[in-house]
Amino acid sequence: MKITFLQLTLLLSVLASAMAREVRAQAILKQTTSLNETNVTLNDVLKKLEREYKINFVYSTQLVDVSKRVNVFAQQRPLEEVLEQTLKPLSLIFEASGDVIVIRKLKSEASVSAQSTTASRLVQSVTGKVVDEKTGQPLSGVTVKVKGSTTGATTNVNGIYNVTVNDPSATLLFSFVGYEEQEKLVGQSTIINVVLREKDSKLNEVVVIGYASEKKSQVTGAISSIKAKDLQDQQFTRFDDALRGQVAGVNVIQSSGAPGSTPTVKIRGTTSINSSNPLYVIDGIVIDNGGLDNINPADIESIDVLKDASAAIYGSRASAGVVIVTTKKGKLGVPQLTYNGYYGVQNSIKRLKLANATQYADLRNQALTNDGKAAAFANTAALGDGTDWQDVLFGKNVPIQNHNLSISGANDKASYYTSFGYLGNRGVAAPSIANYQRLNLALNTSYKVASWLTIGENLNIATSKSQLALSTNTIGANGPLSSAILLDPITPVVVTDINAQPNATVYKNNAQYIVYNDQGQPYGISPYIQNEAANIAAYVAVNQGNYSWATNLIGNTYVELRPVTGLTLRSQISIKAAYYGGNSFTPMYFFSSSSNNITATVQNLSSSRNATLNWDNTATYSRKFGQHSATLLVGTSMQNQNGHGLSGAFTGEPVNTFAEASPNFSLAAANKVANGSDNQPYKLASIFGRASYNYAEKYLLDVTLRRDGSSKFGQTNQYGVFPSAGLGYIISKEPFFPKDNFVDFLKLRASYGVLGNEQSLGLFQYTSVIGSGSNYLFGNSVANIGYRPNGLSNPDLKWEQVKITNLGLDAVMFGSLNVSVEAYRKLTEGMLQQIVLPNYIGTSSNPYANIGNLENKGIELSLSYANKIGKFSYSAGGNISYNKNVVTYLGTTQYYTNGNLRGTSYELERTSVGQPFQSYYGFVEQGVFHSQADVNAYNNAAGALIQPNAKPGDFKWSDINGDGKIDANDRTYLGNSIAPYTYGVNLTAAYNHFDFRLFGQGVWGNKLFQDTHRPDYPTANYRIEALNAWSVSNPDSNYPRLSDVDPNNNFKNPSNFFLQSGAYFRLKTLQLGYSLPQDVLNKIHMKRSRIFVSSNNLFTITKYTGYDPEIAGGIDSSIYPQARTFMVGLDITL
Repeated sequence: MKITFLQLTLLLSVLASAMAREVRAQAILKQTTSLNETNVTLNDVLKKLEREYKINFVYSTQLVDVSKRVNVFAQQRPLEEVLEQTLKPLSLIFEASGDVIVIRKLKSEASVSAQSTTASRLVQSVTGKVVDEKTGQPLSGVTVKVKGSTTGATTNVNGIYNVTVNDPSATLLFSFVGYEEQEKLVGQSTIINVVLREKDSKLNEVVVIGYASEKKSQVTGAISSIKAKDLQDQQFTRFDDALRGQVAGVNVIQSSGAPGSTPTVKIRGTTSINSSNPLYVIDGIVIDNGGLDNINPADIESIDVLKDASAAIYGSRASAGVVIVTTKKGKLGVPQLTYNGYYGVQNSIKRLKLANATQYADLRNQALTNDGKAAAFANTAALGDGTDWQDVLFGKNVPIQNHNLSISGANDKASYYTSFGYLGNRGVAAPSIANYQRLNLALNTSYKVASWLTIGENLNIATSKSQLALSTNTIGANGPLSSAILLDPITPVVVTDINAQPNATVYKNNAQYIVYNDQGQPYGISPYIQNEAANIAAYVAVNQGNYSWATNLIGNTYVELRPVTGLTLRSQISIKAAYYGGNSFTPMYFFSSSSNNITATVQNLSSSRNATLNWDNTATYSRKFGQHSATLLVGTSMQNQNGHGLSGAFTGEPVNTFAEASPNFSLAAANKVANGSDNQPYKLASIFGRASYNYAEKYLLDVTLRRDGSSKFGQTNQYGVFPSAGLGYIISKEPFFPKDNFVDFLKLRASYGVLGNEQSLGLFQYTSVIGSGSNYLFGNSVANIGYRPNGLSNPDLKWEQVKITNLGLDAVMFGSLNVSVEAYRKLTEGMLQQIVLPNYIGTSSNPYANIGNLENKGIELSLSYANKIGKFSYSAGGNISYNKNVVTYLGTTQYYTNGNLRGTSYELERTSVGQPFQSYYGFVEQGVFHSQADVNAYNNAAGALIQPNAKPGDFKWSDINGDGKIDANDRTYLGNSIAPYTYGVNLTAAYNHFDFRLFGQGVWGNKLFQDTHRPDYPTANYRIEALNAWSVSNPDSNYPRLSDVDPNNNFKNPSNFFLQSGAYFRLKTLQLGYSLPQDVLNKIHMKRSRIFVSSNNLFTITKYTGYDPEIAGGIDSSIYPQARTFMVGLDITL
């Protein structure tokens, strides 16, 4: 039989463990004792010896009567002699193994004979100790059963069990939640010690809870965790992408598909009218001012999300939840070199259905004739298809690549991990001016100076350059995205004959400013639409080279002391520094009569820096006594932040391209202008503490308190206190809980806490700031420079408070099905809003006050299951969450708005009491008047026409208030852009050396405002739906008639006509991988070699007609769409 190295190692480990137990037992028995007891019970003697020698006596109460009286006289005698002297008169013998001493009945010769002839009647007492493989600590509550029978027992707090068997051939089955089952044949053994190994269970995962960590099974709060093993085979360009669809209650919305863009992350809904961004903590460093792309996803060890009162340890900045990121460290063993990377191509997921040149001309003619005007185009068919501007906009097979190289290792003294990463990503829209590049460097080390002293550091540096000269989250004046939709298809990309163009004079009059291609041909200029639409090719040519840049550094250094058992002191100094800016050049150009620069070139330069210094000190003391375990943490934190910025403009440089532009040209002083500068000082001082207690790992209690002082507030409310408490009850550890039930683990949790929010408030809002800009006349006509308060102060400003109540249930069923259910209520009080003051007060801005309340309620469900059948293993997981958001108080203010919709005097969104945050607000159309008879039939109670000026083909507006007319009072709430339901699903499988992964996520219950067509620009191109517009020849259509005048405001009024379901399901990842077999790896001296093919955003199921249903603000004004990506990658470890 072939014995592998692993088998030999395991055999030697078992033998070594057995020898160690024997040596330990002999050492205990040889220790001396002085014991003088008269007429005491055997039980009293054994208890005294257990306390003195830290040993455990084990016996069967059926065979050993410990109530018998004994006399013990020993003066400095070995324990072995004392036991023999005491037990022998009672016909008892003992056997020692480690710190366990088993007492058995001395068998007579007759009983031995009976045993040999009737083994089935033998009553045998078996005892032992069960410990954890990793820690060596005893395990309490382990079920020990005689296989095939109902006989069994459980281990006590010291891991000791005692079970009676009546057959030497019996097998003991050891089982414990979160550990692999183990079987042991009894035979002639009376002592069977067992070491249980943890299985891959979520209960055994360690989660970071803020300044400390805890086993998932012992956590009382709503904390979700993502581990490195969940991320290692997935491709993310940003670490927050890993949260998408993976954590219940966390909604990640990619507000733009542009390279390097930042997603919107919300934990359990919208926390405030102002900021709802979570707090990020990376390797203990608080990040609350951007720069998150500093972290390379390949460097992440774990992501833990604090969703409830457990976040109170971070106090004033934790109201929207906390995301804790831990990066990788070196692991014990030889140095390990790892490379993983991929190369892929990207394409647009979807094209909008727009009118071609012939259809555009027909629709323009229809709109003009509906207005009583002459048709503009005679022979529309001759125009053909014309220009598809989406073909000009979107690139094909646009490259993306990502490469990561790391070196790591550790020994008993030191550990190290260093990595290098590169990301290169071009955008699918206008790819020549949409390019993002990032370089990452990480270095994490630790060194054990002594057994009680460790020092270390964590460092992450990233530098990025982004060439993105088009708006990423709005329609953008003349931007390529809006132009692809709005620009008429008749205009050519390049003009070969100026004289053949209907606007030939425009080309000739602006010959020195119009944009030309490399062949000297002018780019086409539309004669029909001027505003917010420009030739995409011309726009790209003008914006070549413009870029922004950023360098971010996140680092800490720490010292950790363990002066006595159970006490850990840690001091950490950390810094977060950001340097960022931009360089753009606007040459002389002419796109149209309303979009041009024919005066002077302008170069804009900007540079800013922001540095945050933190000093954190913590002391943690843990102690276990009997079945009680307690941990106390106290700490202080001080933060000092300062930022500076400067920007300038250089006008009239004697060049016309970005490559030639330079601020070093000799220019007049008036042409070199500093546009602005700023200084942003901020300080935060904190003290905090947490006490954790559990009894028998069954009853759990956590109490947290933090006090923060912030420079953002005046002396009245400069300090805030944020408490929380959590309770846990593991029912499955109770004796009454059925052991044979399909529920293996069951825990109830409850927590309540108060968190704070200061992100909503800017600096110095509590005091008045004086500014210039108001001139005064004093007795003459000469204006004198004057100063006035920029805003009134409010010294009583205080923290926004968030009160969170959470109820949770965790369960493990059928051994591998993990279930977690959460229900919560989150109440935000004292939201900061500006008070509207009359103009005669004389200030340029209104003061802030705490005048708003907001409530979130929700339910979350998470499931995961894993199994293995022979060589086939698989896992499945999913989560779904529901959140209901409502504004409950706004003071005397009825509602807030975000400004009016384009081309109208109406707002599109309102934040109002009794409604969700930023609800759509507008008119309700009930369909189209198909004939004049329909118009005449729409009467009020008095018999008058409700819409007297309407014509067939116009919308029939709902008379919401019933006053018999249509006006602004007939608007109502139309829904919300924030999805109440979010979900995600995961599926993995592996067979032999192949692996498969599928991940999808989606939302439903929200609405999106389709605003990609601009009705206020009637000559803009049309969506294909307009071909079904009402007309005399198409009177049954429900699409309103086309009109340049639009007297009924069919296309201008914000209404339900523009609202569409935002529900979608997206297959985010589909991947197939192959790993080389171990024997092949051994031959080529590799630990891992895997090749994979993968696709991101393979398909999306949705009814939304825009480019992409994933829109952060809910208003689709040509949001930069996400791309479909196909890639091939390699993962190698040496």
